Amino acid sequence: MRPTLIPVLTLIAYLTLGAAWGQDFDTRVAMHEKSAATFYVPGAIGGFGPVEWMVDTGSGYMTINQRTLDALQRNGSARYIKQLRGVLADGAEMVVPVYEIARMSIGGSCWLRAVEAAVFPGESRQILGLSALRKAAPFIFSVDPPALQLSGCESLPAAGAQDAPFATHLSEQNRD
Repeated sequence: MRPTLIPVLTLIAYLTLGAAWGQDFDTRVAMHEKSAATFYVPGAIGGFGPVEWMVDTGSGYMTINQRTLDALQRNGSARYIKQLRGVLADGAEMVVPVYEIARMSIGGSCWLRAVEAAVFPGESRQILGLSALRKAAPFIFSVDPPALQLSGCESLPAAGAQDAPFATHLSEQNRD
């Protein structure tokens, strides 16, 4: 192949793939910065209500606190999966339970089903980690302007569906 054709073919491939990738990112969620390099987005957990997620791409799991889990268990919106030994940012190790959350949203417009969440004691902040972000992948994390661009989202559930118990979620999933 002639050397002049390689840049032309590379440009054609870039434009074709770039257009295809650009179409994938159909949900944009603005982030707000609370302190240096800490970004937050609004969201919700089906069966619990509105939450504020701290976005942490270094966290392998989405995390919720014990108070949130207690509410989800009361209405059947969480199912126990396993125990997880994790290493915290300060290097300490902690064993925490992992639950599958029936439905959760990022920004209110990106709904995800069956997301695994590690549960931290007390009223610790809710963290949007990779167990949720992978379901919304491919995604882009942008700091200027601060935003998440997401691809694997479902639209807003029917009225009341975001509060449906886990058993209803499982029957919906089995129909898919």
